[in-house]
Amino acid sequence: MRDAKKAVRVVGIVLLCLFVLVVGGGLVMAAAGVTLGIFHIVVGLAIGIIKLAVVLAIVYLLLVGLRSLLR
Repeated sequence: MRDAKKAVRVVGIVLLCLFVLVVGGGLVMAAAGVTLGIFHIVVGLAIGIIKLAVVLAIVYLLLVGLRSLLR
């Protein structure tokens, strides 16, 4: 179980880093004036990462609830 906690923590950190890079990169490009099609792609990617994080959180909560029911 300890390894699973570490794996979930690592996945969370990686997703957070990706989110910060995508959103931060988009803001830096917008500040620099590069707001062509790239900004649209970056915003879409950020929205996708947020949706993925929400789905992972829901799945995690379901697994924790199921585990507590089985005990």
